[in-house]
Amino acid sequence: MTTPGYEISPWQLRWRGLDLEGLRRTESTFALANGHIGLRGTFEEGEPRGLPGTYLNGFYEQRKLPYAEAGYGFPEDGQTVVNVTDGKIIRLLVEDEPLDMRYGRALDHERVLDLRSGTLRRRTEWESPTGRRVRITSERLVSFTQRAIAAIHYTVEPLDDKIQLVVQSDLLANEPVLSRTDDPRVAAALDKPLISDHAAAADYRAVLAHHTRLSGLRLAAAMDHEIDLAEDNVRTEMSVEDDLARLTIAADVPKGSKLTLTKYIAYGWSSQRSSPALRAQVDAALVGALQTGWQGLLSEQRAFLDEFWDTADIEVEGDAELQQAVRFALFHVLQAGARGESRAIPAKGLTGPGYDGHAFWDTESFVLPVLTYTIPDAARDALRWRHSTLDKARARAKTLCQDGAAFPWRSINGDECSGYWPAGTAAFHINADIADAVVRYLNATQDKPFQDECALELLVETARLWLSLGHHDTHGKFRIDGVTGPDEYTAIVDNNVYTNLMARRNLRAAAEMVEANQAQARQLGVDTEEASRWRDAADDMVVLYDDELHVHPQSECFTSHARWDFKSTPAEAYPLLLNYPYFDLYRKQVVKQADLVLALHLCGDDFTPEEKARNFAYYEGLTVRDSSLSACTQAVIAAEVGHVELAYDYFAEAALTDLHDLHDNVQNGLHIASLAGAWLAVVAGFGGMRDHGGKLTFAPRLPPELTRIAFRMSFRGSKIGVEIRPERAAYRLNAGEPLELAHHGTPFTLGAEPVTLPIPAPPNLSTPQQPHGRAPARRRPR
Repeated sequence: MTTPGYEISPWQLRWRGLDLEGLRRTESTFALANGHIGLRGTFEEGEPRGLPGTYLNGFYEQRKLPYAEAGYGFPEDGQTVVNVTDGKIIRLLVEDEPLDMRYGRALDHERVLDLRSGTLRRRTEWESPTGRRVRITSERLVSFTQRAIAAIHYTVEPLDDKIQLVVQSDLLANEPVLSRTDDPRVAAALDKPLISDHAAAADYRAVLAHHTRLSGLRLAAAMDHEIDLAEDNVRTEMSVEDDLARLTIAADVPKGSKLTLTKYIAYGWSSQRSSPALRAQVDAALVGALQTGWQGLLSEQRAFLDEFWDTADIEVEGDAELQQAVRFALFHVLQAGARGESRAIPAKGLTGPGYDGHAFWDTESFVLPVLTYTIPDAARDALRWRHSTLDKARARAKTLCQDGAAFPWRSINGDECSGYWPAGTAAFHINADIADAVVRYLNATQDKPFQDECALELLVETARLWLSLGHHDTHGKFRIDGVTGPDEYTAIVDNNVYTNLMARRNLRAAAEMVEANQAQARQLGVDTEEASRWRDAADDMVVLYDDELHVHPQSECFTSHARWDFKSTPAEAYPLLLNYPYFDLYRKQVVKQADLVLALHLCGDDFTPEEKARNFAYYEGLTVRDSSLSACTQAVIAAEVGHVELAYDYFAEAALTDLHDLHDNVQNGLHIASLAGAWLAVVAGFGGMRDHGGKLTFAPRLPPELTRIAFRMSFRGSKIGVEIRPERAAYRLNAGEPLELAHHGTPFTLGAEPVTLPIPAPPNLSTPQQPHGRAPARRRPR
């Protein structure tokens, strides 16, 4: 067999060869999801495996948060995503020998994640320890069109003589999983978290219903099957118990014939509906899937993806691996959010249990920009989830003695789950991140129903928090003290520039929307005086500037702190938070991830080009990228200020974070925000796309390593295409009404005819220096 590894291909992720040690990583990269259901890419046989996982978005178990010393306002309970009933399992026995890739010989083995069909295919030729050979081919999908459905098409073919085959198709709850944490509370919460409510089976169909012990969530999982075999000698048997339902199929299959099993799996859960109602839901979903059939599901999946790629595709010429990586990234971002609907988008999507399945600010600041311009309905649904948690956010603000709403730093259901105050509760910028995503979505879609039903209230309640959290000082300036910005190595600071600029935008957007919708605003208790106070606070907002260094300090006194001793820090000491006390990090100039530089992107119209260049160079020397969220932002600003080769290196780091396992933790799931960051690096970085004030502008530049970049996006119902070559950029209206755009500051109208414009040369700037040993790997095109 060939050496195991990913093959480079523009529309597929193919792994040839067998690497049992790498299963945990490939189970994440080969995960399938639709935003509601997530299946890790484990073998159908169930074993060998790295980390099994089947997830339903929002389905969790509750646990107590540990504190050495309790404090007022500390969250009491944590939430942990549950590995729910596993319907992927299809065990195979060949003449009474179980197919297990650890035994016998894998004569040929490959797995393919197809980004166009939205399926995971597998082909294995296996020789049993006693010399019997079979070929297994399978294809699985999690449906984008039938939200509750996953399906597997599984075929076994004897390669020698007639062979007796026995196939066991399982629904397995409380699947044994080795503890992935040293915290005994988490381990206890995950030890058999599902309590049986109902188990039944008839013919080829079975259903299991469970509930969680502490969170009280209810779940139903069901399976049904179609069997295809030319010979009429099949024996079947169905058995069921509390945590296991199993269909067993036995047949003597001659050489030249095949046994094919199509398995349909349905999932539903609720915190309110009864177990009988959930069973009815999954039964109905199965009937619908069977009526559609396997080929119908494949056709629906392909049609859905054809429409997505028509709007969202990115072409990269000159680096085949990055072409593959950026489409892989887009596909997984789509899987994370396409059908989440009333739920959050977790930081790992539904690819693994990392971060306990929590959603963070990553969603609004990194993932939603991608969805807003590619599949806006998914962005709307994610923001509707935030709106649905407003009561929890209001209660949290009240606990913190603040007005308005305080959205959680990390959560599954809207309750704060962060037990570490400086990096959690104090990171109030998440309120402004949500408001920013709301405004971006409205500008891009002009969705009036969403504005009336959700947006106005979200902007009002987030604005109220800022007015409560900040204050006017004796000089009349509005300060926001004691907060943590995106950089978690600089916590509990005064006047974090990113936070203040984003809060200012939040306050102004809220005031503008209130003035334009006074009747609805009055229903929320907003009067003209309150809106005026928001405007005053925004106008008086402190925005720090160091007149000696000619840069913006990340926060008050930041540029006066001692610099971290980067030269004396060994490579193995990164990430720093695992090897040095926070106390030391907090009082030094060292940046975990882009903070002030993120402000240069999201609040770019608040800085001059010269300020951006100086700020970028200064913070390049301090940023160690101990977070996967950093490289994409550094790529965007590096491209804008003219360091296009450095931007190319950062783009590669963001796009290949998971395929190269750069943080050595892909086993716990993919980094969805970094994958979204690959899109940002291309579209906002090399494309120079900005959306300040609802105006769509571009300032494209191409790195010398690439010969062409083309990307597609949608804006206000129109689909546009942008093609970047070394000396020119071409804009095309692929569908919809003409748009007013700008190219490197020059306005133009994009109508039926393409517009081609020259690309000015970038400014000639000195190459910035990164901390010792922390420069990005120099990218060589592959």
